[in-house]
Amino acid sequence: MLCLALCLGGLLLFSCSGGREKTMIVSPLEEALRKAGDNRVELEKALLRYRTNPADSLKYQAACFLIENMPGYIYYKGKLLERHQTYYRMLAENRNKEITPKMLADSVRHRYGRFSLDSLERYEDIRTVDSAYLCDNIDQAFRVWRGQPWGKHVSFADFCEYILPYRIGDETLGRWREDFYRMYNPLLDSLRASATLDKEDPVVAARVLLDSLRGGRVVFTTASPGDLPHVGPVLSQLKAGSCREFTDFTVYVCRALGIPCAVDFMPLRGDENDSHQWISVADKYGTLYYEEFPDPLKEVRKDKMCAMPKIKVYRQTFSLNRTMEEAMQHLDTAVVPFFRHPRFTDVTFPYTEAFSKKLEIPSFALYPGTPRSRIAYLCASRRMDWEPVAWADFSDESLVFTDIQKGSVMRVATYEQGKLRYWTDPFEVSMSGKFRFFTPSDSVRDVTLFAKYTLRGESMFQERMIGGRFEGSDRPDFVPAETLHVIDAQPMRLQTVVHLHPSRAYRYVRYIGPDGSHCNIAETAFYAPSDTAALKGRVIGTPGCYQKDGSHEYTNVFDGNFETSFDYIEPSGGWSGLDLGTPRQISKIVYTPRSYDNYVRPGDRYELFYCAGRKWISLGKQKAGADSLAYKEVPDNVLLLLRNYSRGTQERIFTYEEGKQVWK
Repeated sequence: MLCLALCLGGLLLFSCSGGREKTMIVSPLEEALRKAGDNRVELEKALLRYRTNPADSLKYQAACFLIENMPGYIYYKGKLLERHQTYYRMLAENRNKEITPKMLADSVRHRYGRFSLDSLERYEDIRTVDSAYLCDNIDQAFRVWRGQPWGKHVSFADFCEYILPYRIGDETLGRWREDFYRMYNPLLDSLRASATLDKEDPVVAARVLLDSLRGGRVVFTTASPGDLPHVGPVLSQLKAGSCREFTDFTVYVCRALGIPCAVDFMPLRGDENDSHQWISVADKYGTLYYEEFPDPLKEVRKDKMCAMPKIKVYRQTFSLNRTMEEAMQHLDTAVVPFFRHPRFTDVTFPYTEAFSKKLEIPSFALYPGTPRSRIAYLCASRRMDWEPVAWADFSDESLVFTDIQKGSVMRVATYEQGKLRYWTDPFEVSMSGKFRFFTPSDSVRDVTLFAKYTLRGESMFQERMIGGRFEGSDRPDFVPAETLHVIDAQPMRLQTVVHLHPSRAYRYVRYIGPDGSHCNIAETAFYAPSDTAALKGRVIGTPGCYQKDGSHEYTNVFDGNFETSFDYIEPSGGWSGLDLGTPRQISKIVYTPRSYDNYVRPGDRYELFYCAGRKWISLGKQKAGADSLAYKEVPDNVLLLLRNYSRGTQERIFTYEEGKQVWK
């Protein structure tokens, strides 16, 4: 009976030629069932249930799809995991308190110890998923696919990949579909009752649903007590964590309601040290939309996402990409872990503007002795390391990578004895297709450095200071007030110094932010003529911060801490100042913009490196005496990286051009 079921799908095929031995080709389904061990009986129950009724033919195919792709999916259980996952509940509970995510993560690590997957119980789906769980998942997935009006334009193939799966990653298994349906399906009642909205379009359904989910505060952070597995459906609803947790939440909700939802991701951003992921949904015409929760759903081709620096974008699938896996295995060489059992497909093209269908690496750029007959990897930068994000067959006469976005720094490597071996200098490809290789030149220059990491994230805070005013007055209400200085350009360093020529003295001095700035500023110091220490006084200002938790009040502007800042509750009208007690002349002002603490800081220890061939070479260590570092005789045309040994982890490669750091 079972053999008949297996043969239906062409499960066991035999071929022979002349006197050669027969070769048995085992189908993915039979291979999976063999790996199930004692659990094979449970999986066969599910197959038999749907095979016996012709009306369930699609459900039978769905069961086959899930079972044949189960091998490789694992999950963990254990007290250590449960204890470390309390971090996400703590994040949600402390979202309005003066406790940072990093403080919470450190607290969890200190209390429960270092997290390690090796200390947990490890389970394989193929050996543990029973027929009741599998059939319940299939039945409920079919119910929403067939029963919701937007399911009309969802193909069976898309249903299998983006509605049917019972899991997302390596989260502990649970029954989530019914609970999520009951909780969130009412959010779509207005759409089902609408006479104007296109209820048959999955994107319309996704937009109505996701707009309804965006209410309330969220806690976004990349801080974590360890490299934890996916949190699962229950904890994902807390709306606390990184892009992974937010993406998981939206995937669970969409799939529970029959909206086909994919996870698209960059293995590594082209301009930062992190990966990134989000959800995508196609409308009934095939146009692709995406959402980074809690932002609105947007059309990919009309959004800044296309211009975001990246090299590759992939779409997570439940199924194993057997075509890719077999192509790499046939090259008879070791494969890096990321590509070893790929459960993703390439979707780079829809997300790019400057796109290269075929990126051929110039032969002159390859180091001598470059091997052939193996896989070559295109790698992206993560600090002083490089990570594979694309691959190509290196056995051909030329080395060609396909579907690559231009603009980011890359280099070519092979994988040998568990390590990457590089075969080109780092390079970038311009929008016009021109290569620039970062090879040290014989010429050198002196450099002045102000940051260890791209200040792109700080640009909003810098821009918010343009038009800000420093004022003096004889009255605490600053009526009238005299302008001491107006900021007319973005501050590009930790401490900007303004020298004044005082004509009179003031008892009250302040910084007042321009309209729409929320008075964003980290520090201000006023100096009297001939004084080396900043003036002291009673801090005065406009109370109330945007966070409504006391964490970003006006008093932070004079606390001597670059990491704290003022973020006034209203867009305009915020200010912070000092009552000096007696009138004083002001000859100098020093101010610091709000930031993420990536500027060079006085007293911190740094080391500058440059990339030369396969190595990073040190240009020396320094203790910063001010908010800048000076290095002499730095080779031209190199990638540089500034490491801070005193604080922080964010560091990023850059070049030095026309007297400035240019982040890559």
